[in-house]
Amino acid sequence: MSTKYVDIEQVQKRMSSRIRKNNLSKYLFLAATMFGLVVLAVLIIRVLTQGVTYINWDFLTGHLSTAPERAGIMGAILGTAWLMLIVIPVTMLIGVGTAIYLELYAKKGKFQSFIATNISNLAGVPSIVYGLLGLTLFVRALEFGNVILAGGLTLSLLVLPIVIVASQEAIRAVPGHLSEASYGMGATKWQTVKKIVLPAALPGILTGSILALSRAIGETAPLTVLGIPALLIPFPGGLFDTFTALPMQIYYWTLDSSLIAEYAYLAAATIIVLLVLLFLLNSIAIIIRNKFQQRY
Repeated sequence: MSTKYVDIEQVQKRMSSRIRKNNLSKYLFLAATMFGLVVLAVLIIRVLTQGVTYINWDFLTGHLSTAPERAGIMGAILGTAWLMLIVIPVTMLIGVGTAIYLELYAKKGKFQSFIATNISNLAGVPSIVYGLLGLTLFVRALEFGNVILAGGLTLSLLVLPIVIVASQEAIRAVPGHLSEASYGMGATKWQTVKKIVLPAALPGILTGSILALSRAIGETAPLTVLGIPALLIPFPGGLFDTFTALPMQIYYWTLDSSLIAEYAYLAAATIIVLLVLLFLLNSIAIIIRNKFQQRY
């Protein structure tokens, strides 16, 4: 009968090799992180140094103008706000409703798995594809034209898969014993969903919605495909008005900077305004999420 002994020397060699690989991986990941942070810092510093001096009350409240010194972005701010008024209710109602059906009502099987897989795949589709879909469906088939309603519905399609997937994950994370206790008390399925599951999953749902809305508010490619202009148009006042948005204004001013250098500074100032709006949107959503998280 043979007895196997542990070769201490061989173990130490393997451990030394693993430690070296671990240290190498750690430093590589640190270098990648530092590279990203440095690039981000350079971009932010450049945007701030170029754009801060152009931000004033006239710039925030003025109309677009061919003269850089008189140009304003109020029309783009209002256009972005109108888009969000469409995107938020559409994505929240349809997205959360779809997640509830797939997780709590649909029968588990190949069909449900097929739908869930395709929704997950749609979250990774390039945004320009949704722009083509919006152009075909809303602008041409339904004859909306390049108005706020068409732009808002297109952006809703873009971020809807993200909201659905995030909501599904949040609903799955709700402990099963909460639903079982509700059923044990005689509650119906809808009462359990409304009073138990949704409140407990709300922090996760809001987190996914924050990310989705942050993506929607900064998207340019779908709006470019829809033919959204950046011209001297009146301020939008309804869903069927033509409009421009902050990302579109940044895009066009960046293109025009090759002809007139001052447009680059206007684009930088608009980027700062867009970042501030994103920060405020995320802050409000995080406050709401934390409130519900503490409550439930």
